[in-house]
Amino acid sequence: MDSIRRSLLGQLARLSAGAALIPLASVASAGINSQPPRREGDPTKRYGMLIDLRQCIGCQACTVSCHIENDAPLGKFRTTVSQYEVEHQESGELATFMLPRLCNHCENPPCVPVCPVQATYQQQDGIVVVDSDRCVGCAYCVNACPYDARFINDRTQTADKCTFCAHRLEAGLLPACVESCVGGARIIGDMRDPESQISRMIAEHRDELMVLQPEKNTLPQVFYLGMDERFITRPLAEPVALEVLDPHGKEMGYEFHGH
Repeated sequence: MDSIRRSLLGQLARLSAGAALIPLASVASAGINSQPPRREGDPTKRYGMLIDLRQCIGCQACTVSCHIENDAPLGKFRTTVSQYEVEHQESGELATFMLPRLCNHCENPPCVPVCPVQATYQQQDGIVVVDSDRCVGCAYCVNACPYDARFINDRTQTADKCTFCAHRLEAGLLPACVESCVGGARIIGDMRDPESQISRMIAEHRDELMVLQPEKNTLPQVFYLGMDERFITRPLAEPVALEVLDPHGKEMGYEFHGH
């Protein structure tokens, strides 16, 4: 197995180590632990996103449109689609897996209480945002996020992340990534509205939806449909962790060998 494929497998193992079926009874109703009061936003709504991996083709249209819409600095992204080539350990058969990544707008966001100036906060509609006028660029929130969904903007020297394009939602528009998705894989909406598309899909696929790293107790509000079962069971096997280094000796990930 070459180093690139091994690296991809390693990244996959890390990302999916916490992927599991979610207790949907907690959706939009979970309690907040040690979180400051929410402010702004519509208290009658709770926005969430469902990503149908069966429809994602990895075209990165969402990445590009988000980058343009939100004027992200070069090389930094609010959302992207990770692509993995996975080799079956017994048959050698190869498969490609797409995993869109973005802020999970958690019900219990760990990034919020660590902010010393309350620049990072959660709106009453559940969207987690950053007040760039208040942010001091300490990066506490960046380090607190278990999803690697935050970064320090090189131009503003403040924290930056996906906001579900809150400015577009307020204007009655879809987020840039949703609007540009070629396969219609991204569905956003108010989960408190039983007639919304996302509510209907959650009801229909309740037993199939998964979130990333549920053991962190962040209660992510980005749900994945169609995630291959291997991405749950593989990391749960007793692992033999092999350190994977890039040509400069920097750690790139781990490869997990199950039984």
